[in-house]
Amino acid sequence: MAFITRQYIRSLSSSAALHAIKHVTVIGGGLMGAGIAQVAASTGHSVVLVDTSEDILKKSAKGIETSLKRVAKKKFAEKPEDGEAFIQKVLKNVSTSSDAASIVQGTDLVVEAIVENLKVKQDLFGALDKVAPEHTIFASNTSSLQIADIASSTARLDRFGGLHFFNPVPMMKLVEVIKAPATSQQTFDALLEFSKALGKHPVSCKDTPGFIVNRLLVPYMMEAVRLHERGHGSKEDIDVAMRLGAGYPMGPFELLDYVGLDTSKFIIDGWHAMDPDNPLFGTSPLLNKLVSEGKLGKKTGEGFYKYK
Repeated sequence: MAFITRQYIRSLSSSAALHAIKHVTVIGGGLMGAGIAQVAASTGHSVVLVDTSEDILKKSAKGIETSLKRVAKKKFAEKPEDGEAFIQKVLKNVSTSSDAASIVQGTDLVVEAIVENLKVKQDLFGALDKVAPEHTIFASNTSSLQIADIASSTARLDRFGGLHFFNPVPMMKLVEVIKAPATSQQTFDALLEFSKALGKHPVSCKDTPGFIVNRLLVPYMMEAVRLHERGHGSKEDIDVAMRLGAGYPMGPFELLDYVGLDTSKFIIDGWHAMDPDNPLFGTSPLLNKLVSEGKLGKKTGEGFYKYK
């Protein structure tokens, strides 16, 4: 009976803590991580942005400040002094560190935004699980890997979920909140409330490949590539058709170049390996060729189009 009582009290205290996310640790100082850190700091959360590279962290901090200046210029056009006060207030809420193990010992939520590699993510969360408080929620910003697979390296499956933000994070309103099979309802609710607190619009997702957006978007882009490979349309005409006929802001080839051909290849290769008989997950010789040549899209100056 005493054991049951202790478990019940522990459950109640844990549930209360799950809904009180005040301190956030963001792992990964890249574009996504910096964007998540900026938005969380802008909404009054205490944020630490963590990366192993001091150079990346310096670049991230500078990027956050530059982004905040753009926001302030638009938001406080009539009162620039209020804009400057806003910038300084947000910057006080965010700091950087290269010591993840130390930082997570005092955090309510860990959001991971590192390389899209399952083992690397598992190793990270497995190490942090040993030092993070019991109430701390873990969340991955993965766009293609399954949350349950990432969480399997930890002992807090009930306190592990997905928070998939979209680039650029300060501008995009959507957040996909993913509930894995073992994610508790309390954890899921806490992640939903956190997303709303950031001023985002959360949608509920099951832990399936690509969740909602990428599950629809990636096969669409790949089918456009196959259409072009079959000689049924030029990439230029396909892009124009989808912009003008479907009202999309970018055609599929423009979007592939924007996302990064290596990223798209990584996603489709992973899904194909998981379900090789699914025609929607078929790979592309043309995409493979461009990636092998280092033509990864806008970030390298050439992909399906040239940008130099």
